[in-house]
Amino acid sequence: MAPRAYVIEDHPSVSESLTGALVELAQVDVVGQACSEGEACSWLAQHPDDWDLVIIDIFLKQGSGIGVLAACKDRKPGQKVAVLTGYATPEIRRVCMDFNADAVFDKGTDTEALIEYCRELTA
Repeated sequence: MAPRAYVIEDHPSVSESLTGALVELAQVDVVGQACSEGEACSWLAQHPDDWDLVIIDIFLKQGSGIGVLAACKDRKPGQKVAVLTGYATPEIRRVCMDFNADAVFDKGTDTEALIEYCRELTA
């Protein structure tokens, strides 16, 4: 069964290309998308059992991916949270890990690593 992913990304072109890559290259079922912290947190609260993976951008037009990370704190053991950001500095990575992210990827250099991470979830 394909992992069900929920994607939080505020740039439509990035969201579209990421979603396409997840479906095509990692056989992930994208169950929804959000572009703001509020929208993402609301969906996650209403669908606690409907996802296996959340992919979060840190800087959003409204709110922050850190708030979404905090909303995932009570997730089930098999559910994973990955951060995909253009600002994967050591400080951002540390903050994400402090908020229990399972992985942090840089948009500019780690997209292939994110796809591989998703493939491993499928295996």
